Amino acid sequence: MSIISVKNLTFRYDGSINNVFENVSFNIDTDWKLGLIGRNGKGKTTFLKLLLGEYEYEGTITKSVEFDYFPYEVKNKERMSIEIVNEIAPNVEDWQIIKELNLLNTDAEVLYRNFNLLSGGEQIKILLISLFLKGNNFLLIDEPTNHLDIETRNNLVEYLNKKKGFILVSHDRNFLDKVVDHIISINNTNIDIQRGNFSSWQENKDRQDSFELMQNERLKKDIGRLEIASRNTSNWSDKIEKTKYNTTNSGSSVDRGYIGHQSAKMMKRSKVLEKRINKAIEEKSNLLNNVDRSDSLKIIPLESRKNPLILAEDLQIKYDNKSIFNPTSFEVNNGDRVAIVGKNGVGKSSILKLILKTCNMGKGQVLQQLMLDNNKETLQPHLTTNSQILTQIEYSGTLTVTNDLKISYVSQSTEHLKGNLKEFAKLSGVEESIFKAMLVKMGVSNSKFDKDIKQMSEGQKKKILIAKSISEQANLYIWDEPLNYIDILTRIQIEEAILKYKPTIIFVEHDETFIKKIATKVIKLEKV
Repeated sequence: MSIISVKNLTFRYDGSINNVFENVSFNIDTDWKLGLIGRNGKGKTTFLKLLLGEYEYEGTITKSVEFDYFPYEVKNKERMSIEIVNEIAPNVEDWQIIKELNLLNTDAEVLYRNFNLLSGGEQIKILLISLFLKGNNFLLIDEPTNHLDIETRNNLVEYLNKKKGFILVSHDRNFLDKVVDHIISINNTNIDIQRGNFSSWQENKDRQDSFELMQNERLKKDIGRLEIASRNTSNWSDKIEKTKYNTTNSGSSVDRGYIGHQSAKMMKRSKVLEKRINKAIEEKSNLLNNVDRSDSLKIIPLESRKNPLILAEDLQIKYDNKSIFNPTSFEVNNGDRVAIVGKNGVGKSSILKLILKTCNMGKGQVLQQLMLDNNKETLQPHLTTNSQILTQIEYSGTLTVTNDLKISYVSQSTEHLKGNLKEFAKLSGVEESIFKAMLVKMGVSNSKFDKDIKQMSEGQKKKILIAKSISEQANLYIWDEPLNYIDILTRIQIEEAILKYKPTIIFVEHDETFIKKIATKVIKLEKV
């Protein structure tokens, strides 16, 4: 066990006016398993980079351990995986490597395949075991679960539970609850560390926010009442003071000493009230600094007059004339929220694309998104034209989609995003003011509005796709892994909006908490 001590840490990027961190101080025990949470853009990855010494900063970071960062940058990915492992952890023996893979329920044969030919989940496993095998270093694990299916995430849970301390950045609440024993949260004005998992942190946060909101309302009323009393008292003092040099009706002079005493008494009371007002204002200013004022998102779905909207009977997707999942049957009716789950590569996204194809959505931007998704997944890497990509999805069974459905689509890929937000809104055909309002509610700063989208973080790019979708009126929302890189608070906002406005939606997602809260139906695909 050792301590990482951070004292008076202050940092801002060159050219920026505002500090990312200001006079932040705390201690970390290296035996702790810390979940690092915060809104997109709050500085989670920046904080990890500061620990690694990659940026200059004010203050001190004292440590007796070295740090390793995940994901590790592999420069030549065309080598065998065993070579990658030996590069990162040169002093380990083969039996140690195989033992680590067994802990992840992974066959040792992945070691003897080229790293670039492994799936995303397999690559993550290779890099994680390599960094842990390296030994003696404190791991900074940055978002390991993006694009991973539920089963692989649970494998990582079991693996990390057998390890010592680390800092883990993740937006998967279920994953955090099962893995971490402390939460380090980057708030609006400070960094806070609490013992427990995400759920206990959220419970404490809700309790603290509720208390501060109640205190704020009480102080607002107190300040208003005290200000009225102070003004009245001051006015009474002035009126009394003015009568000192008057005469009575009989012509005799008034008792100036008595009046002066009364005036001074009222003035003293006024000063006391002013002090109470200032104290209440100071107390009020210390509240709500870390309360996330997240306005509710709004969705305006359209209801179709027809049911079901989608009907699948004994449906199977085929690649090279081979079915990739067992026959599945399902229907989507108005108001349904349907989750498609299963291992990576089983065909979840392909079902969504087949629905889009059947809806004749092969035009414009949606088609461009489909093309990028396919290339990213390397399902049909030889294809070069848009029309070919749509026609190459082979299937058996039947899929019927209601005519004239208005569909809103969120793709996995963000690679097609370009230009600034004004240009994107115009190209997408959404009302710019509504679209930008949704982004602001999801924590995207106004300062980003004129920037090139390509320069934004992945989390901000995904928010752009979601903001576009919820700004559209549609009969059916089709979302393909919408929550990758999206922070927890925004996930909660999206959940609340879906539950409130009840759009018809069919989606692929690996966040178990989101699925449990949102889905009214679950389609589980099993590999053939």
